[in-house]
Amino acid sequence: MNDSPAYEARTGDIVVRVRPSYLAGQSDPEGGRWVWAYQVEIENHGPAPVQLMSRFWRITDGRGVEEEVQGPGVVGQQPVIAPGERYAYASGCPLTTPSGVMEGLYQMVDPSGRAFEAAIPAFSLDIPGDRRVLN
Repeated sequence: MNDSPAYEARTGDIVVRVRPSYLAGQSDPEGGRWVWAYQVEIENHGPAPVQLMSRFWRITDGRGVEEEVQGPGVVGQQPVIAPGERYAYASGCPLTTPSGVMEGLYQMVDPSGRAFEAAIPAFSLDIPGDRRVLN
């Protein structure tokens, strides 16, 4: 993971940690495009494995315009996370403003078939030097 601040949420035995970082090399401020990467860790502190089935994201740009993204798994996978283990992945988000906020939910299922949601913490997308901290 990178050295940027982590945003964290705990839902029961599941901890989700996110670290966003601005990608200046992929951004084009003059063209109205700013791009961020974010690294996610999902830790299972429970006694049984869990499987991440789907994701839901709410992305809000600097003008307050919201976009919702949902679908199966993350980065093409529906990982099973064993007790005491973690799953990590990286993804990205372009915006048409120099700041924004992301938050969401993972739909998880336990071995008995019980479905539950794990919160993804709200995290701020800001260009360096213009950082605001949400939590």
